[in-house]
Amino acid sequence: MKAFSLQQHVRFGHVDPAGIAYYPRIYDYVHEAFEELWDVHVGRRYYHLITEDGLGFPLVHSEVDFKSPLRFGDRVIVRITCFKLGTSSLGLRYVYTVGETVCLDARMTTVCVRLKDLASIPIPDAYRARFAQILEQS
Repeated sequence: MKAFSLQQHVRFGHVDPAGIAYYPRIYDYVHEAFEELWDVHVGRRYYHLITEDGLGFPLVHSEVDFKSPLRFGDRVIVRITCFKLGTSSLGLRYVYTVGETVCLDARMTTVCVRLKDLASIPIPDAYRARFAQILEQS
């Protein structure tokens, strides 16, 4: 299965007194990966999608399994696949690993909306084709 991969870093300011990434920060990591996916894989900066195209993909459902802590100094590999490609909904899976250890498995569902009225609209074909390239096989 084809996936989009990137590296993220756990910084000093991301950890709590226990020395592990504070769990709300995980949502920041996932959103940063989401924006990188748009920029590098889809070919459209998410910023431009919002400001120029008037489209957005707000989060409507999330599931996160925390398997092993992320610690200050970790260089994390994030592997992103698409588990759902509906008419307007998009399900992306983010698997975070450090070495051979899976630390985090997150599934985020977003919906394509027209920002002026937040109406759900079909995912444009050009973007749909890019997400189809990383679609998980059932």
